[in-house]
Amino acid sequence: MMARTATVAPEAAANFDVVEIEVAVPPGRVITYDHRLLCSALGVTDPACVAVETDGLGKALVTIYKRPPLAGLPEPDPVRDLVMDADGYITVGRYHDGEPARMRLYEPGSGAQRAAIFGTTGAGKSRALQLVLAAEKRSGICTWLADLKMGQSVPEARGQVDWHVTTPEDTIRMLRAAVAVALDRMKRYAAMGRSSFFAGMPDPLLTIRIDEANRLLEDGAPYRQEAAYLIKEIGRAGRSVGVGVSLSAQAGHVEELGGSDTLRGMLKEGDTVLLRWSSGMMASLVSDGLLPDGVSLVPIPRLDGPPTLRSRFDAAHGTRVRGSSTAGMAYLLGSHRPATLMRFFRVGSLIPADGLDPSILALYGDGDPMRLETASHAVAGGAYGSRGGAVLLNPPRPEAAPAAQPEPGDPTVQLPAAGAEQHLAGAGAQEHGAGPGAPGHLPGPDAPITQGGKAGGSATATSRIKAVIKAAGGSLTKAEIVAALKDDGGRVLSSSRVGAVLSELTGEGTLLSPQRGTYKLP
Repeated sequence: MMARTATVAPEAAANFDVVEIEVAVPPGRVITYDHRLLCSALGVTDPACVAVETDGLGKALVTIYKRPPLAGLPEPDPVRDLVMDADGYITVGRYHDGEPARMRLYEPGSGAQRAAIFGTTGAGKSRALQLVLAAEKRSGICTWLADLKMGQSVPEARGQVDWHVTTPEDTIRMLRAAVAVALDRMKRYAAMGRSSFFAGMPDPLLTIRIDEANRLLEDGAPYRQEAAYLIKEIGRAGRSVGVGVSLSAQAGHVEELGGSDTLRGMLKEGDTVLLRWSSGMMASLVSDGLLPDGVSLVPIPRLDGPPTLRSRFDAAHGTRVRGSSTAGMAYLLGSHRPATLMRFFRVGSLIPADGLDPSILALYGDGDPMRLETASHAVAGGAYGSRGGAVLLNPPRPEAAPAAQPEPGDPTVQLPAAGAEQHLAGAGAQEHGAGPGAPGHLPGPDAPITQGGKAGGSATATSRIKAVIKAAGGSLTKAEIVAALKDDGGRVLSSSRVGAVLSELTGEGTLLSPQRGTYKLP
């Protein structure tokens, strides 16, 4: 039974499975609420049974369930849910009220999407990624995947994507190749008089997905500087030529994402997914700018069910408190309901498989994945040509990638090999007008990979700020820190950039703020 009312007593609500309450405040006021206080006032012991949505102004919709609405979601329908519709959407799960939860893989007339999936360990990132990867295969999208957990995060994806790598070195080669393909398409499309991307006409949508991206971009990672630059370059140049990029990571701190506010902001412009988080600071950083004013996210617990208190005199004292995992519960911050809790479809067998999960393999379906267009094989380089997986099993790497030959009736304009080499030629590549922190040129996919330096301009903002505070031997104000950074030999950091890093470090406890506006090491 269901009820929709503006005045309902808690005792009357007990007779219904779902109660929906419309709330409004007088003009000149806005609705704010504390989810815990609201549950207490309603006599609800399980916070998962109360959902609140506001318009950010004076109206709200409160839904009360007799049972948690997101428990036990089914597997997706591979055809109905995972095949991209005409507007580029797939269905990945359900909101608490049963509405399909959708993510966008492609925007017709605009191009490829950027995306990010954040969540702590065990929150369901890998299963969510498996769902999206299966949808991309079924939708004819060419996927390049870096599984930086040595291939363990999404093992069923091997052979189901066009290019699959598991090491930071091969990920750098993949990112270089993606930039090369974007530049190649840009030149071909310009010759065609085309200013936007049309999937499959003639090239497929290409998405680069990096799982466990923190391993590539965190402070101290050997290829951090180049990786961050290449990802930003894909974000800048790729959208209008059908080359997108998506990261899955445990944390949204800027220092975990290449030390770049630009990169984090660029990813948040697309579909941002926030699964269960480990700290309020992480949720704030990820959702900042994506929620209406005054709207906050209700935390996702590790286990479902009402909180349990047990007295030492209770007969059940010492027994384990049971509850089901909330893995897969998330907020789709880039959707039209950013503050509404949803849950991804169940992915995988109910009983863990010893080896590749047949249920997950079935999501991908039969047949080969979409391949990169022949016209871009040359610029993708030998790293792409000798990729492993279901098609080529470790063949000898060619000395040079062959020039692509046009297929009969192919309307595309081919980029001569010499043109490609001019853009991406390894050590002899042309200078590229990039911002601070970027390599001086765009190295080709097969160029040698070198680790970033540690001193001078390559040091991270976090390490530099901590160093100047340590050298002072006490507390410093923000202005004093900015002044000290100008003399440490590194690149200039703006006052706003320093302020953002100080806020993050203070929030996570790396720095202390004994007085407002002053900072010191613990």
